[in-house]
Amino acid sequence: MNKIVYVEDEPEVGQLIAAYLAKHDMDVIVEPRGDRAEELVASEKPDLVLLDIMLPGKDGMTLCRDLRARWQGPIVLLTSLDSDMNHILSLEMGANDYILKTTPPAVLLARLRLHLRQHVAVSSDASAPLLTPHKALRFGTLSIDPVNRQVLLSGDQVALSTADFDLLWELATHAGQIMDRDALLKNLRGVSYDGMDRSVDVAISRLRKKLLDNATEPFRIKTVRNKGYLFAPHAWDI
Repeated sequence: MNKIVYVEDEPEVGQLIAAYLAKHDMDVIVEPRGDRAEELVASEKPDLVLLDIMLPGKDGMTLCRDLRARWQGPIVLLTSLDSDMNHILSLEMGANDYILKTTPPAVLLARLRLHLRQHVAVSSDASAPLLTPHKALRFGTLSIDPVNRQVLLSGDQVALSTADFDLLWELATHAGQIMDRDALLKNLRGVSYDGMDRSVDVAISRLRKKLLDNATEPFRIKTVRNKGYLFAPHAWDI
């Protein structure tokens, strides 16, 4: 049974979602205040944290940022705020996903399970079978270690959020191939590209900055117009 800390200040909403998830082998602890959530996460050590945005004490965006600095598990925003800006900001703060409360419960469950599976695959003991198929990738001065989730560029460690590392790994394991937004979203978050979601573009821009790519004319993670993005395998020697 997976343990989830759900920070939600509306009792009816919290109880309804907790009851539904409990039917599917998820133990949900509901906390109504944002300013008490960090202590609860530290003590309960959940498998996933689910956050509303509008919370007393500390809002969900700030809580997401503060949690991400010290906790590497999946963080999912569950909110009624249908805003592209909030969606993008949540990913910038380190969230793994942004889900509307109007999403059907079965879809919510599927997406939570996806994030739980992805986290288990990278956080299990190094001897676990899930970790053994993937060795570190090296492209010139760039090294990507999927077991320790460590990225080195010219010997210096590059600090990446969980979502950013997953995106880089997806691009690097398809080096030399064009990856469109739909493929990236399906592989990373289990959702299809709706033609409006700019979260991949924002994450790519963030990756380029951290990997010292040229912002004006990127040559390491290239934009292929009307097609997608291409990780250039031979662009890391300089």
